[in-house]
Amino acid sequence: MAPAPPPASVTALLARARAGDDAALDSAFLAVYEELKRAARLQLRRSRDAVDTTVLVHEAYLKLGGAQLAASDRNHLLALSARAMRQVLVDHARHAKAQKRGSGEDALTLTANLGVEAAAVVDVLALEDLLGRLQRIDPRAAQIVELRYFGGYSEPEIADMLGISGSTLSRDWRKARAFLFAALSA
Repeated sequence: MAPAPPPASVTALLARARAGDDAALDSAFLAVYEELKRAARLQLRRSRDAVDTTVLVHEAYLKLGGAQLAASDRNHLLALSARAMRQVLVDHARHAKAQKRGSGEDALTLTANLGVEAAAVVDVLALEDLLGRLQRIDPRAAQIVELRYFGGYSEPEIADMLGISGSTLSRDWRKARAFLFAALSA
């Protein structure tokens, strides 16, 4: 695997992209492409979603809006990409749920035996709802969950991306997990 490009080169490419250089935006994404694919693979492995890794990365890229992208540096680009992957997966889960509801099949009840795909849809949609609630309470904790779950990043990577200490990240991560556990147990 090729070493990650220096953050300064990605930052310079993003600055050129904001100035209107479309080729620079493509180059910035190519510079972090393998890292985005790694994050997508981790996410898809956890969610058991039917979306392909490459499709997820490319749809996230499209969702970011190309020339209107406001990423200021490599870490910001990775964080925005994790959010876009989350949105793609949520959209996919909502579509799958709507298809299931409107496909003429029997309605699922709370006691129904959910298949793997149905459980993944419920998981992604439930997490999306909980993240929205956590966002209103503690935006940074919600961002940490988003980067861990949807981005697949480690605690040290997230601390670096957010510019916070490892102990602050650990404290926020514990708080976020406690919130999610309490909400899921209720």
